[in-house]
Amino acid sequence: MDIFEFRNEYLKGGLSRSDLDPNPFKQFEKWFNHACECDVAEPNAMVVSTVGADGAPSSRVVLLKSWDENGFVFYTNYSSRKAREIAGNDKVCAIFAWLDLERQLRIGGRAEKVSAAESLRYFLSRPFGSRLGAWVSRQSSVISSRGLLEMQFEKMKEKFKNGDVPLPDFWGGYRIVPESFEFWQGRKNRLHDRFEYAKKSSPDGSAVWEISRLAP
Repeated sequence: MDIFEFRNEYLKGGLSRSDLDPNPFKQFEKWFNHACECDVAEPNAMVVSTVGADGAPSSRVVLLKSWDENGFVFYTNYSSRKAREIAGNDKVCAIFAWLDLERQLRIGGRAEKVSAAESLRYFLSRPFGSRLGAWVSRQSSVISSRGLLEMQFEKMKEKFKNGDVPLPDFWGGYRIVPESFEFWQGRKNRLHDRFEYAKKSSPDGSAVWEISRLAP
């Protein structure tokens, strides 16, 4: 199989400066809603990259569960690899890849824990099995077998059979607070459209977003 021949021309649209909302959060909302309307698979899936103490990056797919102009929230185990790396270096990067639309979005910023109240509100909205799963999985740790995992799940199922599953103290949300956005639209001949929003401070101390076109 010759992967040199794996290629497509990107012909579904373009992106011009006049298309962009001055507010990157509103531009995200436009693109995210469009991805949902087009039935893109898992439109809220994003790749989150962190950096370890040794300088090595690591990436994984997580699900965006809420967002506003304070940032983008996902949930995880606070003892996971991503959480340990965030504790040492809060700089992160998130990528949304809406391949069916020939679009991607990169968000760079820092990660901070959300409040326990916010984590609890989301946790209680999860299906019963997902709430149990949060208690069962010591995320990123080595386990001897899947059978052990399933046995622990059954124990938790019995323990919380009344359906009242409390929020684990080792589980909760992170908010990615953006410092930059890059909106990317595929174009013919690999001459893609790329626009970066960079966060700047105005004289009065409020945040403003400077928009630049980047070479493909």
